[in-house]
This record gives sequence, structure tokens and C-alpha cells, in this order.
Amino acid sequence: MATNAKSPQKGRGKQTSSPRSTSNRGSRTRAKNFSSTASPRIDIVVSVSNRETRIAQLENGVLTEYRSEREERIVGSIYKGIVQNVLPGMDAAFIDIGLERNAFLHVGDILPDEPSDNSPASMKRSELRRRRIKELIKSGQQLIVQVTKGTRGQKGARVTTRIALPGRYVVLMPEVQQVGVSRKIEDRSERDRLKRIGDRIVPPGFGLILRTECEGRTEAELRADIAFLQRQWSTVQVAAKHSSAPACIHKDQTLLYRTVRDIASGDISRLVVDDPEEYEKVYSVASQVAPSLCNKIELFDLDEPIFDHFRIEGQLEKLMAHRVPLGSGGYLIIDEMEALTAIDINTGKHVGQTQLSDTILKTNLEACDEVLRQLRLRDMGGIIVVDFIDMEAASDRKTVLDRFTEGLGKDRARTRVGKISSLGLIEVTRKRTGESVTESVSETCPLCLGVGKIPSKETISLMIERDMWRRIQEPGNAWHIACHPAAVEALIGADGENVEMLEHEMRRGIYIRADMDMEYDEYEIISGTIEEFDRELMSGYRRQQVVACNVRRSALENSNRMIGWTDSGFFVELIDGEDSVGHRHEVVLGDIRRSFGVGRVIHNGTPAIRTH
Repeated sequence: MATNAKSPQKGRGKQTSSPRSTSNRGSRTRAKNFSSTASPRIDIVVSVSNRETRIAQLENGVLTEYRSEREERIVGSIYKGIVQNVLPGMDAAFIDIGLERNAFLHVGDILPDEPSDNSPASMKRSELRRRRIKELIKSGQQLIVQVTKGTRGQKGARVTTRIALPGRYVVLMPEVQQVGVSRKIEDRSERDRLKRIGDRIVPPGFGLILRTECEGRTEAELRADIAFLQRQWSTVQVAAKHSSAPACIHKDQTLLYRTVRDIASGDISRLVVDDPEEYEKVYSVASQVAPSLCNKIELFDLDEPIFDHFRIEGQLEKLMAHRVPLGSGGYLIIDEMEALTAIDINTGKHVGQTQLSDTILKTNLEACDEVLRQLRLRDMGGIIVVDFIDMEAASDRKTVLDRFTEGLGKDRARTRVGKISSLGLIEVTRKRTGESVTESVSETCPLCLGVGKIPSKETISLMIERDMWRRIQEPGNAWHIACHPAAVEALIGADGENVEMLEHEMRRGIYIRADMDMEYDEYEIISGTIEEFDRELMSGYRRQQVVACNVRRSALENSNRMIGWTDSGFFVELIDGEDSVGHRHEVVLGDIRRSFGVGRVIHNGTPAIRTH
């Protein structure tokens, strides 16, 4: 049954993945021959699977940015919403846009109904805040809003009526009469040139922001980008007219599209994709928005998982680490909290060779580079306080601040940095649009209640799935997966969709069972045959069979289903069972699959047996 019965392979939540079976990877005309060569200056590496897209940016082989997309993105999407509550005391309103929580709209984010020469372009934010929200909107009113910040914790999304449509070179803003140039373009003559072009080409009734990518671009290129965005806005207006609120009338682009549009600038050495279909899509998009990028796009077609090949998985394992080591022996302590992120720097084992001030300065300068990398890598936002080791000399403090400020110039997010204090503190604000990376791949631990972090159930199930892809060449036509009950649910998926998709793609039978004695992030994968596992794991499970189950609620968030667990760890989704939670009941099985079944609790009037 198992390839090594004495020592079956176990995982502890630190496995890597292969995004596709090798049988799905054909040779393409633009495919490159990957060999172990020196890492180029900047690589964008894309790993695609059915449930997740992961994108990593490497600078000289070091991971500097990481993004993943598992569900539909709402930031940047446009909704037709209904005003639910107007709160004069908060100068804000809550808008129903069709999500689980109502969105938050502040008075300063509402455009006046009738723009004039002095509004809203010349109106300062302080002037907008002084308006009274009761005079602008009322309950029941329908509004077109755009999400600027995603849901975070118990907070709903934040929205604005200031619609902004980002393109390759410009951001087009309906009903906002202004032209601005990205502050990251520092050359005065280039800023003046772009401002003159912007004043000429801005369409009537629109505002325009010329993005950093505009630098050196021609007027014809900018006009083409504006024309594309005007067509997009026309589509939004048509959708708004024919949709009933609340409704989404425009979805923001996928993570991969935004990467091509925003990240893949001229200094990118190559963009490597491991999925043939997504490779073709990326090439098609690049040919329209960034033709110079086309010859840098490569299809990765080796059997080895792409994140393993580029040594990314090992670096990702440290992504949620509380303590980050420095090369000299010092280390960072990173605490991400609701209101701010605190980063503390320590010398650790670094004792230096000359005097204490030199040791402190060297550690602080080394920490500067690592803190800047962590800001981008974890996509931290809000208020960030960096506690450098105390420096007595003002010249040392200036050296550290200059190093830190210069490094922030590489960050695409909007940042502001204050002066370093006499205590060695630097305060930074970094624009937040949603959850940080660590928040998106983890969830609050039910044991420590947020003091620490553990991988989410979805993350654990994806780790198991990646390990299965890695072992796809092992003999046998089936797998037996044993893991924690919460991971079983996530791996099977709603109505068994995930496991059935895996069986189809891997062309293997998959038998998933819960092991109540396993730790939360522990799992076991055993290779074998369908005949062997049918005899061992499926005996006693057939239609109309009556089995004893411990009835529990689903461990997944936002799920109302009831689960029955048999003594052997078989997963039974119960059609009813609300009144049986926490008890042991007999269940009659209906539909039966290798990894799960569907059943109904038998209510015979006898008292239920309470389980603990």
C-alpha cells in the first residue's frame, strides 16, 4: 500500500507545490531552457494553480515582494450601492454594496453633485471634511462607489465616489477636473513636459493623473491609454444603468494582469510563468499594454515546481516569522498589530571588532535594508515604528535616516517618513489597501487568540496539495491523505469540488481521512492503489448504510453546514443536524465518494449520547 510502510512521508505545514501535472506541460515556441545560472537582477516568478495564483519578485535571487490571490479581489472594483445609514456624528455613511459587511463612506470622499470651477479639483481635503454629510446624501439613495480599502478584521470595505480607472500610463478620473503628475517623477523638466501634455489631452469632464510609467512616453501613447479607459468607463455607465443595487458593475483586473500593468516595467529582466494558458494570456496582455515586455516573458516547463527552482519556498517559510535574523548576527522582532506595526532591532550575537558605536551603526545600517525588504515583502501598511538601537552621535543618526529614506524610493506604495528621534525611533506611514501578506495567509489562532499566528486551514490544505503534486511520479494510482479535521474540510472543499478536481487533474483516486490525534499542521500522504484503499478504507460505507457519527459544526469560516465524523475519520456532510451538534447519532448515508459522503441524522426519539 505505502511505498515505505515503515516511514511514510509526513509534512508539518512546510511543503512546496507543483502547480500542474507534468502531462499538462508541453513544449511551447517561446519556452526557455532553464538551467542553474546566476540569478538576473530582477525576476517576476508566477505560480498558477486552480485555487491560487502566487507571484514573487526576486532581486538578485532575494525575495523582495510576494502576492497571492485566492479569491475575487474587491479593491478597485466599482459598485452600485444603497445608502443604509447616515451618521452625522461621524461625518460618514454605511453603504450596502452587496458584501457581507456594509462599506464605509466618509464625507471627504464624496464628490459634490454639481462640480464648479472651484470644485472639487481646487477644494482641499480639509474643506471637503467641513461639509455636512446630511446635506450630501440620504438613506435609501443609490450611489456609484469604488472600493479603496478592502475588508480587514471586523471592518468593512472603505469606498469613495471619486472613481479612478488606472491604466498603463495614466489614471482617468470621471467628474474630477484636474491634471496631476506622479510625485515619483522628480525631474522638473520632465514633470513640466508631462503636465503640458496632460493639459492638452485630458478629456472634457475628466481628471488625469500621469503615473510614474509616463516618464519618457509620447503623447500618442498617452492618448491611446486614455481612449482605452474612456471605453471602460462607458461600459461601467451602461452596467450601472441596467443593474439593480446593490451590484458590482466593474471588477478590478486579476493579480496577474495588474502585475503586467504595474510591476513589469523596463527594468524587469524576465517574467516567468509556469502555466501554458496563463502564459498565453500574459503575452497577449503585454503585447497591448507593454510590448517591450513580450521578449522577457518565458514559459517554465520543467518538472520541478517553479517556486522550488527559484528557491522561493524556503524564503516564504520565514514570511510569518516573528524574529528575522540579520547576516551579522543581529535580528529584527516584528509585531503586526491592528493599529500599527512595531519593528525592534537588536545586536544579538554581533559584538563588533572596534568600538560599541561602530557595532551599533553597522547593525542599524544592515537592519535598514532588511526592514525595507520586509515592508515590501509583507506589504505592511498603516503606521510603522522602527526602533533602531540608540545612537549617541547625530552624524550616525543622519546616516541611518538617509539610508532608510533612500531605500523607501524603491517602494511603489505611498510612504512618508519622519525624522529619527533621539531614542532611535523612525515613524513611517505606508498606504494600506487591504490585508498585509501575513494576514492574508494566516488566521487568528484559536488557542492564543491573536498573540501568535498559525497557517490558515486553507493554507494547510494548499500545502498538502502542493506536496501531492511533488510526488505525482510515485508508483500507484491512489493516495491516502491523513490530516487534521479542519484541513480535511478545506481540502475536500464545498460539495467536494476541490478533491474531485484534484482527482481529475492528477488522474488518481484520493482518499482523505481525519486523524484526530494529528496536530493542526501535520499530515501524511501514502501512495497505493485504488483496490487496496477501497478494501481498507471504504468497507462499511455504502448507500443506505447506517453509521455512528460525532456531529460537529463546520470548522470553516462563513459555513453553516453540519459535519458528521465517523470513528475512522470519514467526512459526512449532513443534510440536517442543527439540533444534534455535540452529540453522537446514527446517520444514514446517501451519496458516497472516496473522501466524503452525504447523510441524514436518524431521529428516533431516544436521547442522544453526549460526546466530549
